[in-house]
Amino acid sequence: MPASPEQPIFGRLLTAMITPFGSDGRVNLAEAARLARHLVDGQGHDGLVINGTTGESPTTSDEEKQELLKAVVEAVGDRASVVAGVGTFDTRHTIELAGQAAEAGADGLLVVTPYYSRPPVDALEAHFLAVADATELPLMLYDIPHRTGIPIPEASLLRLADHPRIAAVKDAKADICSSSVVIANTTLTYYAGDDAYLLPLLAVGGAGVVGTSTHFSGLQVRALIDAFVAGNLEQARQLNAQLLPVFRGVFATQGTMMVKAALNRRGFDVGRCRPPMGTVAPEVLERFLGILDTQL
Repeated sequence: MPASPEQPIFGRLLTAMITPFGSDGRVNLAEAARLARHLVDGQGHDGLVINGTTGESPTTSDEEKQELLKAVVEAVGDRASVVAGVGTFDTRHTIELAGQAAEAGADGLLVVTPYYSRPPVDALEAHFLAVADATELPLMLYDIPHRTGIPIPEASLLRLADHPRIAAVKDAKADICSSSVVIANTTLTYYAGDDAYLLPLLAVGGAGVVGTSTHFSGLQVRALIDAFVAGNLEQARQLNAQLLPVFRGVFATQGTMMVKAALNRRGFDVGRCRPPMGTVAPEVLERFLGILDTQL
């Protein structure tokens, strides 16, 4: 999907899609394609992120990642952008996954900060630049320090923005002031990496969201974004207030576990999470389903 002032590079409403598994534990490609079509054609999405951490990427093989990506690309065609999660804490492996994603037809790459190893700033920047140099696809950097152990420093983002293929940031740093500085001084396209930060990020120049609760709330989140872009700020504020219980409720337990459990109750067959993730306590799931019924 081509970018324009009205249509950011990867769209405005994206979901970090879960990976369905069958009863045999294998990736359920047919159900993945079905879910992708539902999100794009029925829930207002103009982008999907595949093989992210919500997609249980730490537990899927490289072969499974490629097969899943191909199935989703075929399912949604040119109706939505498909961004492939390729980030690891190994630069060489990340570059290999980037090449594999390009072969599978991805429109862009999500590259998370190398986790656990906590590289120093110069090595962190070198990692992102090495990936960007090794591909023709645009990159979305994933800044989520509470999971990776380190943030992408503001100064690093300002420098990395000079690379022609570093195009966007999935922002889960929870530092709206720092994000505002980067947005004001670069052409990076910013996406909220935490659903509840969507409206605040839009207010300082963000483009949209890579969501989790948007497996269920896509139409309402699309309405929020459209209201903001149209200048109807009061409507956007009201929709945000309506959606906050959903944004927060999906993380009442681990987000992937919650999404899968709720999708299984909403007519999909996405299976369970692979270990070490477990299952959602029945009372926690019922509470979230009640929120969805009340707020959406």
